[in-house]
Amino acid sequence: MRAQRLAATLAIIGTFAPALAVAGDTEWRRYVIPSTGTSVDMPVSIFTSDAGSPEGGIGRRFFTEDRRADLTVQSVANPGNGSPATFLARMQPPAGIIYKRVTSDFFVVSSVRKDRIWYNRCNRGNGHMNCVMINYPAAEKRQWDAVVTRISHTLRG
Repeated sequence: MRAQRLAATLAIIGTFAPALAVAGDTEWRRYVIPSTGTSVDMPVSIFTSDAGSPEGGIGRRFFTEDRRADLTVQSVANPGNGSPATFLARMQPPAGIIYKRVTSDFFVVSSVRKDRIWYNRCNRGNGHMNCVMINYPAAEKRQWDAVVTRISHTLRG
């Protein structure tokens, strides 16, 4: 039932976001957090504005030029190198998670809140959880799918 609700919510077709370049035009660069070794492919032609350091971790936040979407790349201390399940429970994620996958190496959670999709993936590192968090308009899900997938699948650390 939840999956059907998400599919119905995300099936809304919106206009193509001007900040979201077509796949062939997107410029990607590897973003690295030197102190933890966390790295990820980042679409620099989409996330053009540096928003500074994130709260609660080491890394950076980025926005699209129109601020409709944001990306955070960060490493968060994980005392005792706890499991992704333990770390996620300590985070106290908001209610209403629609997608959740937890393994011994990472977790992914996602949902829709206030017409925006929020997506969070964290990989277990050495004393840190290395994370990407992406927020974007739910009406533009299809346009964002490939971008979110590449960011998620390239997270290392």
